[in-house]
Amino acid sequence: MFYLIVAALLLLLVVVGLLVRAQVLIDVFTGSNQKRAGMSNKVNALLFPVFFVLGLIGFIWLSVTSTENYLPEASSTHGVKTDQLFWITMAVITVVFIATHLLLFFFPYVYQFSEKRKALFYPVNHRLEFIWTVIPAIVLALLVISGWKVWSDITKEAPSDAVVVELVGKQFNWMVRYPGKDLELGKHNFRKIDELNGVGIDFSDKNSFDDFMAGEVHLPVNKPVLFKIRARDVLHSVFAPHFRVKMDAVPGMPTKFWFVPTKTTAQMRTDLGKPEFTYEIACTEVCGRGHFGMRMPLVVHEQDEYDAWFKSQQSFLAKNPDYLKKVPDNMKRLAEKAIDENRKQTTLTSVSLKNIQHAFAKTF
Repeated sequence: MFYLIVAALLLLLVVVGLLVRAQVLIDVFTGSNQKRAGMSNKVNALLFPVFFVLGLIGFIWLSVTSTENYLPEASSTHGVKTDQLFWITMAVITVVFIATHLLLFFFPYVYQFSEKRKALFYPVNHRLEFIWTVIPAIVLALLVISGWKVWSDITKEAPSDAVVVELVGKQFNWMVRYPGKDLELGKHNFRKIDELNGVGIDFSDKNSFDDFMAGEVHLPVNKPVLFKIRARDVLHSVFAPHFRVKMDAVPGMPTKFWFVPTKTTAQMRTDLGKPEFTYEIACTEVCGRGHFGMRMPLVVHEQDEYDAWFKSQQSFLAKNPDYLKKVPDNMKRLAEKAIDENRKQTTLTSVSLKNIQHAFAKTF
């Protein structure tokens, strides 16, 4: 009922305005009104600065009251630089936005129609056009170059000691693969994909013998991390907002992104006062009907906690020994040795792992 009343009032105002306008036009055509502009001209001119002031107040109010919805301080080294660039860009845009709208709304008021004034024909001013072309070009060039430098830093070759994590997107979930003790990811081949081997691990490569899959992403704090990103079917996008990480997962075209996490999950929970807080990786491409479900928990540990978690993980082959038959005959003994070493390692670390509170794996 409220909305109907509001709509009726608005419709009534429109009708009244049209009737007034129609009456003015009738007076002009019949010659009963000798003035070329009446009170409505002054009223409309005055409304321009009024709307500008009200709009500016609303703009400031909305900007101040919505700060609680902003992301917290970046939890990565490059994220701090990214935020700095963002706020510099926002400052430039805001200044230009207010300045242009100040002119846009006050010019109609200052130069409202008057019968005592004649408009000046002023078709071109080359100096003015040069100024408002060169200045924006310089500002934009500085912003683009600054952004390009940050982007180049995080997409170039990762440091040699970076933790390598492979992220593979498919409809509708993420799959995560880690290198094992050798810290080298094995090769992958889409022809090897089946119900269990969802990322297509190629067991003809010895580096794949100790690779393991994980149900969530675990990372050490203050150490470089390299995401190797692939897509199995359609376009997906790896998005970890608290680290300011975003990179598309493109079928047939592997991508990568490296960064350095600077805050553990426990530290973020303390800083934000939210005991249930969990980092996450989400998909930001509308990749199908199940897109909303493509969220994966991400946990950042202290180094010793991460090491204990890493050593407790069973390799894919140790969990699925039937895949030994896919290993070339001349490499089977090497694969069996890798399985034995992995099982011994996970047994030794199973007790210490119980004392690590890494179970931030909140189920989404």
